[in-house]
Amino acid sequence: MIVAQISDTHIVHGVPDADRRVADLERTIADINALDPRPDVIVHTGDITHGGRPEDYALVASLFRAARAPVYVAPGNRDHREHLRAALAGGACRATGSPFLDYSIEDFAVRLIAVDTVTTASNKGDFCAERVRRLLERIDADRAKPIVAFMHHPPFVVTVGPDALNFTSPEPMHRLQQALQHSGRVIGVFCGHVHRSTGGWIGAIRAMVAPSTATTLRKGDFPQHLRDRPIYHLHRYDPAFGFSTEARVVAIAGDDRVAAPGARSGAGGPAGLERRRDPSEHGLER
Repeated sequence: MIVAQISDTHIVHGVPDADRRVADLERTIADINALDPRPDVIVHTGDITHGGRPEDYALVASLFRAARAPVYVAPGNRDHREHLRAALAGGACRATGSPFLDYSIEDFAVRLIAVDTVTTASNKGDFCAERVRRLLERIDADRAKPIVAFMHHPPFVVTVGPDALNFTSPEPMHRLQQALQHSGRVIGVFCGHVHRSTGGWIGAIRAMVAPSTATTLRKGDFPQHLRDRPIYHLHRYDPAFGFSTEARVVAIAGDDRVAAPGARSGAGGPAGLERRRDPSEHGLER
């Protein structure tokens, strides 16, 4: 099983780089479509749009239709739950019957659980008692398959970027950590929000953060020839070893698809992803 992860596309009308953000998402989907073997599924870990307007989600829905693998989304702090649900219901968003956009996908060797970490009170994450209950219920619904949870806010201390803690306080982050470790069947957590590749641990669970697909918003130091090329994550599952993660540079005509330098991470070891501090990171658009 192969999972392609994109994140923080921040699609919006009326900003100077609006067309670039759209082009970055189009190029990324085209690159995923051209992979051999092709990923089984694409997950988007939030901040799909920047302002949460219906017209922005309509544009995103049209872009997703080009994907040759199913796309599923988790909301980010820049998203609007109801507008997202209305535009992507029954397709990229399967959430029903709750104000939270959380749901599970049961079609693959690994179960995928979308986790809603959004609060309207902050750009940081939250995880209330009701969301804990709902997540535990989903985890326990199938005791045979391994699980990957995908969400926007990283539920661990992030060692790069301006904010180590990406939740409103340690308490909701700890509630989410405990829920994820409840069964021993969660083998991976895929996140976004910090706009750069990084990783961490939740107990024995490896957690990976994908960079912003929007090249104008991505953080980190990159060679000049990579600065206008989107990067996304590929997570490959092996039943014996779990997930390994590779950061992929979107191909352009005439070159070979390559992984970002030093960008492979096995489920059992630290990520070899870019970790240098970006002097502009305090201007992070999140």
